[in-house]
Amino acid sequence: MPALPWTDGLKLGLPVMDDTHQEFVDLLARAETADDATLPALWRELVEHTTEHFAREDEWMLATGFALGNCHATQHKSVLQVLRHGAAEAAQGRLAPIRKVIQELAVWFPHHAQTMDASLALHLQGVGYDPYTGLVSRPEALPAEAISSCGGVDCT
Repeated sequence: MPALPWTDGLKLGLPVMDDTHQEFVDLLARAETADDATLPALWRELVEHTTEHFAREDEWMLATGFALGNCHATQHKSVLQVLRHGAAEAAQGRLAPIRKVIQELAVWFPHHAQTMDASLALHLQGVGYDPYTGLVSRPEALPAEAISSCGGVDCT
């Protein structure tokens, strides 16, 4: 059983976000069980997926009133730095750091999803944001000032 199995407890009620999160969890599980020969390629796939995943969420935040340097986007940037460092380590044949990061991501991700991403999902729903078209159906619900926090009560 993977360190982070997909469960209904990770669903946030925003299908496009839930699908992306499930893909992340599935890629992480594949990397966790990969042998040394296949791990570097799986890690690169995880990095690529996560880069797109975070970029999409960051775009949603900017489109709906978050400040450029909000703590949610800052956390995305930090996690991507760790993932990219792992890819560089793997390119040098050092896989132990990646295996450690996999375990750390399995702990980090549920907290991130259930706090920052859950707050983002509620915010998007509250302003009527369509993640497919980028349209906001309730512009009057957009914040008067840019949100610099993660949008919830827990920005850790």
